[in-house]
Amino acid sequence: MLRKADLRDLDTLVEIENTCFDVDRFSRRTFRYLLTKANAETLVYEEGGALLGYATVLFHTGTSLARLYSLAVLPQARGRGAGSALIKAAEETALANDCVVLRLEVRRDNAASISLYEKLGYRLFGRHADYYEDHMEALRFEKYLAPQLKPELVRVPYYKQTLDFTCGPSAVMMAMKALDPNLKLSRKLELRLWRESTTVYMTSGHGGCGPYGMALAVYHMGFDVEVHVNGKGVMFVDSVRSEEKKEVMRLVQEDFLAELKELPVKIRHGALSVHAIQDKFEGGGIPIVLISSYRIYREKFPHWVVVTGFDDKYVYVHDPFVDYEAGKLALDSMNMPILKKDFDRMARYGKAGQKAVLIIRRRGEQQQRATH
Repeated sequence: MLRKADLRDLDTLVEIENTCFDVDRFSRRTFRYLLTKANAETLVYEEGGALLGYATVLFHTGTSLARLYSLAVLPQARGRGAGSALIKAAEETALANDCVVLRLEVRRDNAASISLYEKLGYRLFGRHADYYEDHMEALRFEKYLAPQLKPELVRVPYYKQTLDFTCGPSAVMMAMKALDPNLKLSRKLELRLWRESTTVYMTSGHGGCGPYGMALAVYHMGFDVEVHVNGKGVMFVDSVRSEEKKEVMRLVQEDFLAELKELPVKIRHGALSVHAIQDKFEGGGIPIVLISSYRIYREKFPHWVVVTGFDDKYVYVHDPFVDYEAGKLALDSMNMPILKKDFDRMARYGKAGQKAVLIIRRRGEQQQRATH
């Protein structure tokens, strides 16, 4: 029998964990958190009143991505279908929570589990070196739970932002790398792009990056870029209280715009719909989109993501931010599926609903398209 776990199962879950794993064990405290506070669900496999295994699924808030966080089956129950039953139940749980992609990681030397995942339709999509406590490599698998979904994904290499305020530079780095595989991504480049595109001030701490500064930095890197914003006001200024800071932000934006006027960078005033962004993507552009992080991270700050694909229902994005505090990995931030209707609500920031999209292309590609 399969059912949802609760705190009454806590002692048994710890016993299963300690029996099944020699390293990287969940503590009692971790299980309590997973059962009471985490955006997760733990399922147990039960026979004759005895728990023989469990599976924990994590949900990625604001997206349609779930992660099989842990799977354990006691030795005496292996080979009897408990593992398969738990995985299938995890998939059903993910779908019930509007998630269409389930991801997981498994030890490279765990041949039995790898064989089971492959048998159930999971595909290898990445690796994580030195992942486990004993330095064993992790293999990354994923499965699309809605078979009719066939996303068209661009091969966008993933780059994790190394600082809280460099999501914009990290997003454009991924886009540029997709267009120019010879480009070398590094922290030095991340910081250089941030210096060139920062607005100087944000709500607090270091300055963030607005669309105009980022467009300049991208153009100077040798790429064509077009800017789409839904207004002519100063970006992000509503979230700053200090009048002095607001004035500095206004002057910086004016300076960016003055320089852009001297360059062949198109600035369009008007919001791009999700459908229009998809058209740009299918035309060879890589979209960088401003979103409000609240729908994903429950914190109100502007955030940049890079679009990697579309299907009939979903937008797929690389998010340069990895929320390690919530138990997330880089794999959780790659090709994140977001319902188009949710993405449309997400792609705005602040009380004024500011919207911004950059479309990055290879240099000269836009002109070539216009002449054909």
